[in-house]
Parts: sequence; C-alpha cells; structure tokens
Amino acid sequence: MKLFASLLLVFSLAIAAFSSLAQEAKPDAARAKLATEPVKPDLAKGEASFAATCAACHGADGNSVTPTQPKLAQQHPQYLVKQLQEFKSGQRANPVMAAMASSLLDADMKNIAYWVTSKAAKPGFAKDKELVVLGERIYRGGIAERQVPACAGCHSPNGAGIPAQYPRLSGQHAEYAAAQLTGFRDGVRNNSVQMTQVTARMNDREIKAVADYIAGLR
Repeated sequence: MKLFASLLLVFSLAIAAFSSLAQEAKPDAARAKLATEPVKPDLAKGEASFAATCAACHGADGNSVTPTQPKLAQQHPQYLVKQLQEFKSGQRANPVMAAMASSLLDADMKNIAYWVTSKAAKPGFAKDKELVVLGERIYRGGIAERQVPACAGCHSPNGAGIPAQYPRLSGQHAEYAAAQLTGFRDGVRNNSVQMTQVTARMNDREIKAVADYIAGLR
C-alpha cells in the first residue's frame, strides 16, 4: 500500500508539473504566433508620413504633377517598399531620396506604401504621335533582332504590372520613365539586373518612344 501511495503521489506531482508547464507555454506560443504574423499597415500613419515626407514632390494624393517626379498612386506597395529600402541602403543611388528614406523604419515604409497605393492614379497622355507608334511596337513586341523582350511580358499589356514582381507603368510621366530607362542603360541606376540587360540594347529614340507610349497607357 505504501508503494502504491508513493507511486500515486509521484504521478500526481508529474501531472501538476506538466499542467503548469503547459500553462506557461501558452503565452509563449501566443507571442511566437504574433511574431510570425504579418503586421497590418496603418493607413492613418501612412497618410501622415506621406504628407510630411513625400507630398511636396509626389503630390498630396501620389499623383505628381512634376514630370521629373514619379506618380506613386496605385503603385504596387511591395515595389514601393523595396525602392524605399534600396534608397535607404544606397543600393539605388539618389541623394534626395536617400535623405528622405534614411529616417524611415520598415513599418513607416509599409504604412506609406499601402496608403498611397489606395489612391487612384490619374491618367497620363502620350505627346508624340510618331514616336508613340514605335513605342507601342517595342512595348508590345520588343525588338527581335536585338533580343529586346516586349515590355508587356512583365508589365502587362495595359501597364498594370504584376503585384510584388513588376511595377505599374501606365500613365507614368514620360520624362521620368525615359530618365529611369536611360539610367538603367548607363549604369546610373543599378538595382535591377534584368532592366540593365534589357535597356543595354536600346538607343535614345527607342527609350523615348517607349516612355511616351507608357504615359498614355490606361
């Protein structure tokens, strides 16, 4: 009987210890779950940060009216976050944007990106009727003899892009688009090996034509 009582006591203590450990593990498991769950963007904070940091150049609603400053409205948020991170790290060289991004945390970047993404992009317009014909041909069919792929393959026929992979282009200022394409070609902008390879086979007229066509896409 004494042996049975001793075994019963040991068994009871073991159950109590296991129950205590299980109770302690619950908060830890909950914290671990919260740590792995994606943090939702705070659009109110994004709007405030955008107004303070970005609106002067990119417009109050992300629709820049300055041809050399890109429109950000309706752009894919993942793309915007990536660009801000690369401005901050120096991977994408731009002194002005590096200064702007230097004080932003990843959460700030995410808040800004998702807020400006929620704004509707205003349409743009092509300006050169002759160039736009060439631009459409390259955008939709590439330049076969120089192995330049069609832009539509990655950025979609209407310039909407592919979320988390390729940026939206439709309606973007032609001047800005041309400057970026030229920057890729000349090594000034080097944060996309793919775009560097594509633009390396394009001349100034072709770049200008594609940029003008992009401006009119809807």
